[in-house]
This record gives sequence, C-alpha cells and structure tokens, in this order.
Amino acid sequence: MNSLLRPALALALSALPLAVHAESLRCNGVSAVEGDSKLSVFYKCGQPLLADSFCAPVFYQGSLHPVPAPIAGAFVPCQPVEEWLYDRGPGNLMATVRFRDGKVQSIRYSRQPQ
Repeated sequence: MNSLLRPALALALSALPLAVHAESLRCNGVSAVEGDSKLSVFYKCGQPLLADSFCAPVFYQGSLHPVPAPIAGAFVPCQPVEEWLYDRGPGNLMATVRFRDGKVQSIRYSRQPQ
C-alpha cells in the first residue's frame, strides 16, 4: 500500500502550481502591485522622485541577441517602458516601478537606482 501511495502523492504535489512571489510597494497604508495601472500607482503612492521612459530592446525571434536599434526602429514598433523611482525614506531601499503597456510590470528594490 505504501509503495502505491508515494507515487500518487508525488504526482499530486507536482501538479500544484508553483507560488510566484511578486513584489509590492506599500504607500500610505495601501499596496501597489504588479498589474496596477499608472493612474492607480500615482493615486496610491503620489509623485515619483524621478521618472524615465525608453523603448525596450527588441530581440531576434528565438535568440537572446537584440536587433540593432536602426533596424528595430525602422521595422519594429517601439515597446515603450517607463520607470518611476520612489525614495521610501531613511532605512528603506529605493523602489523602482517599471510600467509596460500602462501597467506595472515589476517592482524592484535597491540601495541606488540602476
């Protein structure tokens, strides 16, 4: 009986979805999370210390090599990305919120902006 139970238990555990840990940014008693809109983050956290926008690099299909900027700019639409930097005060790491398609793609914490 025990020999039949172990494979079944292993199969059941492998079928469980893996937990993905997404970062959140706590502001004024509420959290901004991945998937929130820019308007939502602005409402929850206020004006960022700094903001930047750029076109994300485009990669060759099935490759880790980016398409050169002159070619990508002429033939591939730009993927606009915005990054907002929040200084969370003394003793806290700075938070960089990255937006793609108007929604939070990621939230990163670091001592200095990267």
